[in-house]
Amino acid sequence: MRWALFLVFLEFAMVNLRAWLSCWIVLLAAASAAWAADTKNGYVLDVPVPLSGPAATDLLGQLERLVKSAPQGDRLDVVLRYSPDSTGGQSTAFEDALKVARGMTGDQLRSLRIVSLVQGRVDGHSVLPILASDAVLVAPAGQLADASVGETSGDEAVELLYQNIAARRGLFPPPLVKALIDPGTELAWVSKVGGGKTFAAGDSLVKLRETGQVLAEEVWSGPGVPAVLSAEQLRSARIAAGIVDSLEDAAQVLDLAKLSPVESSGISGEAKGVLLEVAGSVSRSRVRRWQSNLNGSLTDDSINTWLVTIDSIGGDIDQSASLSSLFSAPEPPLRTVAGYVSHEARGDSALLAMACKPLYLNPSSILGGVGADEISLQDLDNHRELIDAIANATKRPSGLIRGLLCSELEVYHYTNKKTGQIRYATAEDLVAGVDDPQLEIDRWEKGERIELAEGLNAVKAVELGLADGQSDSLGEVALSVGLDSVPQPVSDRGLVRFVERLGQSKGLMMILLMVGFVGLSAEMNAPGMGVPGFLAMVCFGLFFWMNYLAGTAEWLELVLLVLGLGCIAMEVLVIPGFGVFGIGGLLMTIASIVLMSQTFVLPHNSYQLAVITRGLWAALGSLLGLFGGIVLMRQLFPHVPLFRHLVMEAPDLAAIDQAEKLADYSGLMNQTGRTTTALRPSGKARFGDQIVQVVSDGSMIEKDAEVTVVEIHGTKIVVEGGIQSP
Repeated sequence: MRWALFLVFLEFAMVNLRAWLSCWIVLLAAASAAWAADTKNGYVLDVPVPLSGPAATDLLGQLERLVKSAPQGDRLDVVLRYSPDSTGGQSTAFEDALKVARGMTGDQLRSLRIVSLVQGRVDGHSVLPILASDAVLVAPAGQLADASVGETSGDEAVELLYQNIAARRGLFPPPLVKALIDPGTELAWVSKVGGGKTFAAGDSLVKLRETGQVLAEEVWSGPGVPAVLSAEQLRSARIAAGIVDSLEDAAQVLDLAKLSPVESSGISGEAKGVLLEVAGSVSRSRVRRWQSNLNGSLTDDSINTWLVTIDSIGGDIDQSASLSSLFSAPEPPLRTVAGYVSHEARGDSALLAMACKPLYLNPSSILGGVGADEISLQDLDNHRELIDAIANATKRPSGLIRGLLCSELEVYHYTNKKTGQIRYATAEDLVAGVDDPQLEIDRWEKGERIELAEGLNAVKAVELGLADGQSDSLGEVALSVGLDSVPQPVSDRGLVRFVERLGQSKGLMMILLMVGFVGLSAEMNAPGMGVPGFLAMVCFGLFFWMNYLAGTAEWLELVLLVLGLGCIAMEVLVIPGFGVFGIGGLLMTIASIVLMSQTFVLPHNSYQLAVITRGLWAALGSLLGLFGGIVLMRQLFPHVPLFRHLVMEAPDLAAIDQAEKLADYSGLMNQTGRTTTALRPSGKARFGDQIVQVVSDGSMIEKDAEVTVVEIHGTKIVVEGGIQSP
């Protein structure tokens, strides 16, 4: 009985224990899920000191890419780390530091909470981005020192910009900023008689002392002594949110689960890139090849820069837009897509150029203007979202970009009447998205129209903010983006690149056509298939291939060329005279040559009219080689022993006439004979003892019928039917 009760109690205890454990497991799982949902992670970016121009661009690009990964409706924490060995801030250019500071305080990075972690001494203009931070953390050895080190004299404009950047965050008091930028200013932390503590510098500090409002003061930097702010001072003034020894401590102060380095090649790492040459026309097949080659270059993790050189007349706005989206938003490990216009970037190829950041122009180059593709206002509307995204990513005016693409768009220079802000926009853009259009119009003073129809030279493009500078060579551009030299072209067959370069020579194209037509005419006059025919095939094949790789030739042009040459050959060799086949062959040949030199069919603007005119002259000039070759073969080659065997001998008319006279049937005229075979309508007939071949006058004549000779033409005997024998 006891054992039975014990077993019942044990079973009851086990059931309750399982229920209790299950309950705790559920609670722990729910707590773990809730904790995971509330977990916040941050990212770390190392800031190079000194901060160069390419590094500044890369840093902002990394921050902009992090914006895209920020949770919806929440701010993402990003720590900018200044390492303990950050030295050389005096070499940081003010313009580069200001570029980063403005980007950090701009609307585009609003979804980021940017924290500067100072682990060593930072001086020079490298201090400015720290003033633009949302928060500051310092290591025990961290210091902020003289921001003007390396400057020969003070600049009031620089100080005003420092104060403006600091005021956007409100983290650094104006007296402290003044002491950092002006080493001649005395800075003190003052306890006032009425209570409270404040910073005072320069004349303000002197005035407080003279009025007796200073109860106590702590001098942080004496007059003429550059300011050096230690970690303890920054923490005691509540400028620094904390003093930390490691990233783990920083994560704890910022209430983050962890801080992760951004997965990339690093903005301060060595730049390594590849070169893409955009030359000639923009077509679907070429863009696909370029995209494939560029994406293939990223399989090497060390590649972080694309250098794009452009010399193009455009050709397809849809394809240019597709490639531009790849340039304007580079994904890690890619950090920079730099562009260089060596000669021209017309039509839609201008969008390719302006999607690159930075963009440099050769002093003699042209950006924009009419090109191979006629871009309409409807095309702009179709790609409006992409163009605006490119404008935002590259900090270039959207109105100017669209105006360069379409000459119908009228872009004006507007000036804000109150602030003096300058804006380039169309009349529609000016009032787009505003509640009161008239009020918005009244805020702006309309200036002159920006002339964009013929494109912009390098000086004007830089002035309007569409390009970042001028450069005489691609090598200078490579050095400016951190590359040691011009990189190797993207992986492609060397033969393809060689032929593409040859295809840019219009003179070589003309020579190929001329030689091809001369060889064709020589083959028409020569017995059998020989060297001239082979040479003509090679020249025409190279001509088509070069234009195909240049994006101006497709299979239609090839079919027209083959049919045209075939019709001409048929007219010369088979059909006597010169009729439909000859004229049609010439027209098809001219059409194929013209179409191979352009991407459009009919011209829609002055530039396209000039292109088609050049193509027509090239076609007509090359056809002269055909007729010139025929004249050369018939007039010159028969008298030159080396080429005499290439010319067919003229027929001997006297010999032919004599041969025809060997068979004389004139004596049979009006003779009567009988058929030995049925004439249907030809057959044989007997005249006396002679049997000859005859032809009836059209009727069918049976065998053994009487016939009479009515006509004789050489060896041709025509008879008329008689009476068949019974």
